[in-house]
Amino acid sequence: MRSGFRVGLTGGIASGKTTVANLFAALGVTIIDTDLLAREVVEPGTALLAEIAAHFGAGILASDGSLNRRALRERVFADAHERRWLEERTHPAIRALTDARCEAAPGPYCIVAIPLLVETQGQSRFNRVLVVDCDPEIQMARLMARDGITRDAAAKMLAAQVSRDARLAVADDVIRNDGDVAALRDQVERLHREYVLQSARVAK
Repeated sequence: MRSGFRVGLTGGIASGKTTVANLFAALGVTIIDTDLLAREVVEPGTALLAEIAAHFGAGILASDGSLNRRALRERVFADAHERRWLEERTHPAIRALTDARCEAAPGPYCIVAIPLLVETQGQSRFNRVLVVDCDPEIQMARLMARDGITRDAAAKMLAAQVSRDARLAVADDVIRNDGDVAALRDQVERLHREYVLQSARVAK
């Protein structure tokens, strides 16, 4: 029987969240990616997409009836009021779908990958918060290499996120991703064993 034990996985851009999630998945842990759920809640035919289109107009829809994310981003980033309107509708839908997927997940615990966990103050919804962290210079280099951008552009992207200190302040567990995949795998396996034990204690 599931314990309902949930681990919130977060970290800065290019910190290695996806690699860590994949390593947990290789151990049989269910990974719930909120970025994917954010797309699912506004798929064509959903009531939420219809509400968004009614509010913003048909211009935020693509020719196939799906959401034109770029057009919507341009609208909401230019208007804080509109961004709040959108968040007040999408965030509860994403949380509800996250809860449903967690309840359905097999195994002693599941991991919810949520990049904006700190920004949305969502840490109270999890038994543990796991932060993937790395040296800022390594993070900068990875981001530049990954996106093929300049150091200045990478710095602006990093500055737009919540600070490293703010993420570490809410962490129950930290995975350091300054080394190779072998070092990362060792940390993941250690935490996996710990989470299995903790979930069993919660279930009692």
